[in-house]
Amino acid sequence: MESRNSAPLASYIDLLLDAVCAVDKQGRFVFVSAACERVFGYTPEELIGRPMIELVHPADRERTLAAASEIMGGEPKHNFENRYVRKDGSVAHILWSARWSEVDQLRIAVARDITERKQAESRQAALYAISEAAHVAEDLLALFKRIHLIIGEWLPALNFSVALYDEHCAQLNFPYHVDDHELQPEQPGTVTGRLCAEVIRSGQPILLTPDSADSPADFAELVAGQDSPCWLGVPLNSKNGTIGALIVKSLPGGERYTEQDKELLQYVCAQVATAIERQQLHARLRRMAQYDQLTQLPNRELLRDRLKAALACAHEQSGHMALLYVDLDRFKQVNDTFGHAVGDMLLQTVANRLKGCVRETDTVARIGGDEFVVLLHSVNAAEDADSVAEKIRQVLVQPMRLDGHNLHIEPSIGVARFPEHGSEEEQLFRHADQAMYAAKRLNHHALNS
Repeated sequence: MESRNSAPLASYIDLLLDAVCAVDKQGRFVFVSAACERVFGYTPEELIGRPMIELVHPADRERTLAAASEIMGGEPKHNFENRYVRKDGSVAHILWSARWSEVDQLRIAVARDITERKQAESRQAALYAISEAAHVAEDLLALFKRIHLIIGEWLPALNFSVALYDEHCAQLNFPYHVDDHELQPEQPGTVTGRLCAEVIRSGQPILLTPDSADSPADFAELVAGQDSPCWLGVPLNSKNGTIGALIVKSLPGGERYTEQDKELLQYVCAQVATAIERQQLHARLRRMAQYDQLTQLPNRELLRDRLKAALACAHEQSGHMALLYVDLDRFKQVNDTFGHAVGDMLLQTVANRLKGCVRETDTVARIGGDEFVVLLHSVNAAEDADSVAEKIRQVLVQPMRLDGHNLHIEPSIGVARFPEHGSEEEQLFRHADQAMYAAKRLNHHALNS
């Protein structure tokens, strides 16, 4: 009976989970073990005589050839990693150990498939990076820029778009978009817009490559040529449903996206959707803390922040600025006569009229009740602030038609100028407040005289 030790070496090699192969001096396979079919998808018969480099991922070929040259020069390689393209088009991450046999004039190599490990590492790294970005990003734009960089580290993503669906307006918004060929994806008929809309509608990812057999009919023309760019669109799914889509597009004739890329991007986008909703929540909370909910004007806290900044700039540049305190006379009578709903509409109308009287760089704030403050961040002369005050008065005395009622109001306006009336925040507020009450007394006296 033949002992196990005398069995042919090839039989043992075929039992190994790792793939074993031998490549000649010209770089062609002369021997492959049975495990090669499991790793690469090709039978031994399909590989024998074929150039090894044809299977290597295009992006890894140059350094693979350099490593092969070093091995043939007598320098063994241990734990060399590169990527191969399997027969089905998927990408395999391979860990090699190889040496040169001078006697046989062959490169002898053992290959281990580490694809699952690399994918797990990529998922973990991407998850950590996006989680970190979500906590440090100041706003959504900063978050999207960081996510673009993160995703671009593991797949071609020079062209990158994020679309968010606004349920109230029933339309797509593109808060982040990088694509030299489509600068305005929100315009009707753009490829990016169509693709995002389909991903959001279906809630399913779309992978478009030139060799894809199951591309949606509406998008098949995008990848009709072998040098066409690839598209990969993934929904941003949250607990509240699909809130948007993330789209990447490769360069024409460049590296193609794979099913593995799609799976990884899906995994990452679940975290992206959570990060987006967290940022949106924080933005809403910040706005609630800084803006008056009725008029959407800055509130007292935000006004003080802007006043501090304006004062610092005025001090530094020896400039001028002004603070206008605006109070509505007899506003309580409006509430008592017509109700609080009409009073609220009046305040909203006043807010809009005030904004129309100043520059975009100035600040109009509601600091409570019927009290408003206008911050003129810079003025050239003292009379400029008085001119704005008179303009405001003329605009606010115009009749208002609200809920079927004709309303007339009279504002009392106090002006404080920097540096004439004070160089600090409290001094300017106090002077403007006193000037406003002086104006109110004059209005009251004129009304009763």
